[in-house]
Parts: sequence; structure tokens; C-alpha cells
Amino acid sequence: MENPINLQDDIRYLGRILGEVIAQQEGPEVFDLVESARRQAFDVAGQEADMGALVDMFRDIDPDRAEPVIRAFSHFALMANLAEDIHDERSRLEHQRSGAPAPDSTLEATWAKFREAAVPPEDLAEELPHTLVAPVLTAHPTETRRRTVFDAQKHIAKAMRRRHALLGGPQNVYAQRDLEAIDADIRRRLTVLWQTALIRVARPRIEDEIEVGLRYYKLSLLEEIPRINLEVVARLRRALGREVPPHAIIRPGSWIGGDHDGNPYVTAETLDYATRRAAHTALQYYCSELHRLEHELSISDRMSEVSVDLYALAERGHNDVPSRVDEPYRRALHGVRGRMLATITALIGEDAVEGQWHRTHEPYASAEEFAADLAIIDASLRISKDDIIADDRLARLRVAVQSFGFHLYSMDIRQNSERYADVLTEILRVARVTENYRDLSEEEKIALLVRELETPRPLVPTGHAGYGEETNRELGIFRQAAASVERFGPQTVPHCIISMAESVSDILEPMVLLKEVGLIQANGQSPTGTVDIIPLFETIDDLNAGAGIMEKLWGIPLYREYLRQRGDVQEVMLGYSDSNKDGGYFAANWALYSGEMDVVRVCRENGVRLRLFHGRGGTVGRGGGPSYDAILAQPHGAVTGSVRITEQGEIISAKYGSRDTARWNLEALVSATLEASVLDVNDLDDPQRAYEIMAWLSEASQRKYSDLAHRDPGFIQYFTESTPLQEIGALNIGSRPSSRKQTKSLSDLRAIPWVLSWSQSRVMLPGWFGVGTALHEWIEQGSNPQERVEELRALNECWPFFNSVLSNMAQVMSKAEMGLARLYANLIDNEEVAERIYGTIKEEYDLTLAMFERITGREHLLADNPSLARSVRSRYPYLLPLNIIQVELLRRYRAGDHRDSVTAGIQLTMNGLATALRNSG
Repeated sequence: MENPINLQDDIRYLGRILGEVIAQQEGPEVFDLVESARRQAFDVAGQEADMGALVDMFRDIDPDRAEPVIRAFSHFALMANLAEDIHDERSRLEHQRSGAPAPDSTLEATWAKFREAAVPPEDLAEELPHTLVAPVLTAHPTETRRRTVFDAQKHIAKAMRRRHALLGGPQNVYAQRDLEAIDADIRRRLTVLWQTALIRVARPRIEDEIEVGLRYYKLSLLEEIPRINLEVVARLRRALGREVPPHAIIRPGSWIGGDHDGNPYVTAETLDYATRRAAHTALQYYCSELHRLEHELSISDRMSEVSVDLYALAERGHNDVPSRVDEPYRRALHGVRGRMLATITALIGEDAVEGQWHRTHEPYASAEEFAADLAIIDASLRISKDDIIADDRLARLRVAVQSFGFHLYSMDIRQNSERYADVLTEILRVARVTENYRDLSEEEKIALLVRELETPRPLVPTGHAGYGEETNRELGIFRQAAASVERFGPQTVPHCIISMAESVSDILEPMVLLKEVGLIQANGQSPTGTVDIIPLFETIDDLNAGAGIMEKLWGIPLYREYLRQRGDVQEVMLGYSDSNKDGGYFAANWALYSGEMDVVRVCRENGVRLRLFHGRGGTVGRGGGPSYDAILAQPHGAVTGSVRITEQGEIISAKYGSRDTARWNLEALVSATLEASVLDVNDLDDPQRAYEIMAWLSEASQRKYSDLAHRDPGFIQYFTESTPLQEIGALNIGSRPSSRKQTKSLSDLRAIPWVLSWSQSRVMLPGWFGVGTALHEWIEQGSNPQERVEELRALNECWPFFNSVLSNMAQVMSKAEMGLARLYANLIDNEEVAERIYGTIKEEYDLTLAMFERITGREHLLADNPSLARSVRSRYPYLLPLNIIQVELLRRYRAGDHRDSVTAGIQLTMNGLATALRNSG
């Protein structure tokens, strides 16, 4: 009997059933080819054979014959992922049950650290109202799996959990019967999955992306966010021995439907759809919870004391059923549910609610009004000492209303500073304020914008639509934002983000548009509004200039007054993707860190509370990596109780695809935010020396990176020809175009295809290139190299930032494979360019690996991360055939073979590799 705890047995079990399905569906010839490739790949992985035989196996293969092999290895990787996830979930549960100390990134461990550090609970209670953790779901297209495939995985995972439970229990005829039924169920699911297309026929619409984002609320977030919010407050109440006002720490956000930076498909209509569907999701959830409460609270007033306010609420419930005459809670909840259904009808539409009985009820005017009725029910239960009842479903519902309001998530609207300037140039010209706003100096722009923000006079006449398409689209989005706020409340659209913010005028420009639609109200030098204005600093130059820009902005009395009425909280967003593409891995990370330190300093000097928004992607090349470690690695003072962080693509499904994983990952965000805000997590003896070292390394690594990416004339050719960059656009993984402009310039290429291309070719260049040279040069330029090595080792031990940079780099490098990268280099027409640049990349990879091992003292990249090491090791054999077939099909396609089977095969390999690597862009 297989051991239910053994991961490899699970992988073999699923692989065996998948193999049987392939044999049954495709016949023995295909099955034999797949098995032969699998055995050969495992021999290569085990260093018992070289890659040549596998390359020969697929050279000149007919694309129709290759297609089932690609699908087979994609599904093998998918099943390996599934088995790993279940194993990790089970390991966490067993760790909890064992009584071992809670691991880092859990709330239990955080409370233990606070006790050890003697942090007064009063200090935590004082910080609570300022605490915000906001995972912001984006539609950045890196999730290559279709929803259908995701659903099949979910069903198979559920069956595997049942199987583990049976294998761990008594073995008898009944258990054997159930195990056979599970085998049949998994076989059926895999048969359907085998016959399901892995890639989309058409590119998804934004409406599709909105629905995918909302799906995670139904899967996990609607339940787990309130639970964690409630737990934090309950813990403080116990520690203080007194009441603590409820506060929702986790309040989610979204970009899906409002992020129109470079996405022409985002319009007023998509923003309306996104906010309506989000509100409908929240309101429906409240209705279902009220319905459950109505069934649960069968308390009779003959048995329990009831408050006067509760009786009044029951009387307004319009529920005169004789059997409920002595059940005031049920009558009250019936009325509250009726009002909530009436609210859905009023806000969403008549078709959103079935039945008619709720029409006798008044809709709620706001989430606060709904919360007040729930508070009446809570207070009445506590009068009769029914705290144990009040602290269950009702408490979670009350915190849910705090967490989600009537809007579910806060929608960010984001646009590039260039587009805002274009729109204002046209509006100001038509209004005859200035002929060409763009020609003005920075000081002239600021003066003009401030004047416009001081006066209530509109620039855009009512009903005027005589602008160009871009201006009309932009104005339409802002008008819809105002309409959504009016309908669902001010937290519906509370953020306006300016991408590529390079100046004060860039930040003031969207404020004028917000004033035009009423989200900012002019009042001389004291404007008011409900929207935070958030600059996004992305390039290395912008990150370095960010603090100066903010200080100049706060020097404008009008803006400072606006900030004051927003609670003196300034949100600043940091972009990881463009800084990485701009200067390489080390330089980008240091620019972010040093830029944060500068912003922290000017915030402190100007009496402004900072809230950082991290634009972290799924991969390290886009700022990704473990969120807990990343938050703790921020400079002291950068996390003052508040963090917003983007979540995207396959990272969303990995983190929030089930309630268990959602709980684990949300806890990590909250734990890291609380610890970084309260504890001194940096243990540097000489911070200034550490900063000097990192600045030197940053400059050296950027020089090495720029020599390749920006100064080598053959680099663009190498990149575009040795990776499937041009083919990525056909993968249909998102609504957004792959480039901001139709150009081959590196600066205009979006970060997602930049990172995805390098990951497909297994170079992973954005996550490590330049680091080895920087470390080597710094060590060797000293009079005592070994002493410098020891200095770097000390930084790795005591500085979370430096440790995080090296750890994330190791994760990326573990997925790189220079042997495969060499095959991709063979696709380049210019042999001299291919040999020279591949040689540079290979040499730097080897040097970086050697430097990493020398500094950390580890024998291999993932010595400190056994679970990831296991993951990389177990899936490596499934990657090899996919990469080799992709190279073969790319070679054929670029030679002029444009048959559908060739292009479909390329797309399938990209999908399979992204799935197997578990981080695409």
C-alpha cells in the first residue's frame, strides 16, 4: 500500500493513471513515444545520459506527432504541481498538530515575537486604526491555465485528499471499495482533461478577467479575510483584557477593469462592469450569511432577554409568521435580509434578485447603515450573555462588512503620465486656457494646474464630446469612476495611480480630471476629495528622484491641504518591472531600497505618514518572491502599519485558489506588516557601511548588465531570436497588448513578455545577470579578499534585505538551465552574435553561481529551501521535452513552416513550460 505522506508516490500514482489515459485515448504508439521521452528525460536529469539523445528524438518530428507528447508532459507537470500543493498543505497541518513552535509568517509566531520583545499590547491597539494590508489583484496576463483546467485540478485535488484519508485509516473491504471509486473518479477527470484544449482559442476579454478575479473571492477570500481580521482584534482584546474597536486590517483591491495603462480595451464600460459585479458579489454573500443566521438564531424571547432596539428591528422585519412570534432574532434578520435584497435590486438591477417578497423593504443607503443593524443584533445577544453566539457567524459578518463594504474591493484607476498630459493638453486647448500645455515649463505647468484646482469652474462643458478618441475614453473612465463612487460608496474607487511619474506636474494632472467629475471639490487652497493620488516610480532614475519630487509636491500649499484632509497619508507606488529591465536585478533592488529610505526620510521630516504600494509581479524579475520576506526586507520606517501589494496571474491561483492556501498567504502578509511596523528586524552593526557596499555592488552590476542589454549591438537580435518573444502575443493569456508601442525598443516592451521570454528559454536573465561580476569585483579589489567575503557573509546573516536579494536570486537560478539555453541560441541567424552573447551569459551564470556559494557557504542554490529544491528536482524531467520540442518547432516556424500544427505546438509548449515553472512573467 502506498504511503499517503510520500510525495513521490502521489506523483507516480497520478502519472500512472495519466499514462493509462494516454494509452487508452491515443494508442500504444503515442504512449510508447511519451514513455521513451520520459525515461530519456529522467536519465538526463539523473546525469546518466546527455541531452543529445533527447534532441535527436524530436529532431524533424512531425508537429502532429509532437502534439500529444507536448500535452502529455504539460499534464505530467500539472499533476506534479497538484501533488506538491497537497503535500505542502498536509505538512503545514501536521506541523500545527504536532505542537511544534509556529513557523515564521504565521500570526501565532508573530504574537510570540511580540511577547519575547515585550511589545506593550497598548502600542499595538494604538496602531490598529492605521493598519492596512491590501492584496491588489491585477489582470497582468501570466496565468496561462484556463479556468476549465483549474476546475479539473480542484476536483482531482479533492479526490486525492479523500484518498489520503482512506489510506491513513483502517484497511478493509469498504475502504478498498472507496479507493477504487476514487481511482475511477480521477481517471474520469483526467480523461476529460486530456480531451480539453489547454490554450484558449480567443484572447480573453476584460470582462472574462474580471470574472476570474471575482472567482477567488468565492473560493476563499470572502471567508478568510474576515476570519483573519476578526482574529487580530480578538487577540488584542484578550491581551488587553478590554474591548478593542473592530478594525478590518485586510481590505482588498483590484486593477482589473480600471488599469488602462497601455490597455485600450479598458473603458468606462469595463469599469462599470467591474464595480457592479464586485458589489453584486459582496451583497450576495451578505444575503447568504443573513439567511444562515436567520436559520441559526432560533432564540426565543421566552428563554432569553432581548433588547428594546432588537424588538424594534424585529417589528420592521415584516415577518408575521405565527411560528416566529417569540423569535425576535429571526424576525429581525428576515427584515435585514429583505433590505439587503432590496439593496441589490436598487444598486444592481431588478434581474439580480429572484422573487418579490423583499419589495416591501427599503434598501440600505450605505454599508454603515447595514452595519448599524448588525450591531443592534450583536448588542442584544451580549445582554443575554450570548457572547459565544455573537462571536461566531455574526461577528464574521460584521467584520466582512468592514472589510468589503458594498464595493467588495477598492478599484484603482491607473494611467501613464504621458496619456494624462495628452488629455489635458487637448482639454486646455479647447477651453482656450493655453494653446499647448506640453510646451510649458514644469513651473508653468504647476502654476496652471494649481489655478485650475483652486476654482470650481469646469473645463469640460456638460455634454461636450468634441475631443479625440483618447480624451473621450479617459474622460469616460473618470466619469464612470464618479458614478460608481456615487452608487457603491467612496471606497469603490479611492486610488488614482500615475505610471511613469517623473515630475510634480505628472501628479497634479489627474487631480484636474478628478475635479472635473466631482471626485475632488475645489475650495480655493483647501480642496477636498475621496481619492488618494499615487505616483508610481518605475525606472531607476525615477526611483532615485522620487523623494525630491514628493518633497516639492508637499511644498505646494494646495496639495498639502488636500493631503491633510486625507489623513496626512501619502501612498507611493514602487515599480519593480521597469527598474529591473532598466538596470538589472541588483541595481533595481538597490534603487528601490535606497529610494524607499529617501522617501521615509522626507515623510518623517514633513509629518506625512507613508503607505507603500509594491508593484510586485509573480517572478523575481518583476519583484516577486516570498511576500513575508520581502516586507521584512524593507527599510526601517517604510512599513508603518500599511502595505499594498499587487498579486497577479498564476500567483493569485497559487495563493488564493483554496481556503487553506488563502489563509496561509494572508496570514503571511499580516504577520510581516505587523512585525515590520513594530519590531526592529534589521540587525546591522554599521548600516552606513552596508549601504556603501550595496551601492558599489549596484553600480558594478548595472554596468555589467548595461554592457550587455543596452550597449551590445547584437543583444536585441539575440533576445528576439533566441526566445519565443514574437510568439507570446499569440498565446491569448490576457487582454493587454505585449508592448506599449509597436516597436522593438527594450524600453517600450512590457515587463511580462520580457520576463516570460527569458523564462521560456531557461536563461532567467532578469533575475540574476550582473550579480556575479559585481560580487567578484568587490571582493577582489580589496587588500584582503577573504575578509571581504566574511563581510558579505555577515550582511547575508543579519540584513534581511541582502539575504532576500540573494535568496530570491537563487530561486531563479535554480530554474535556469544553460544547456537548454544553448539550444535556443542556435535559433539565431548570426552565428557570431549567438556564440558571443551566449558565452557572456554562460560565463556570468557560472560566476554568479560560484559567488553565491562562496558567500552563503552553501553547496547548492537551494540548500536552505528543501521544499523548492524538491519541486525543481521533481519537475525538471518534465521540462526537458517541452523545451526541446519548442526549439524544434520555433526553428521550423522561422524557416517558413507556418502550418497551424506548428504554431499550435509552439503555444502548447509555452503553456506547458509556464505551468511547470510555476512563474511565467
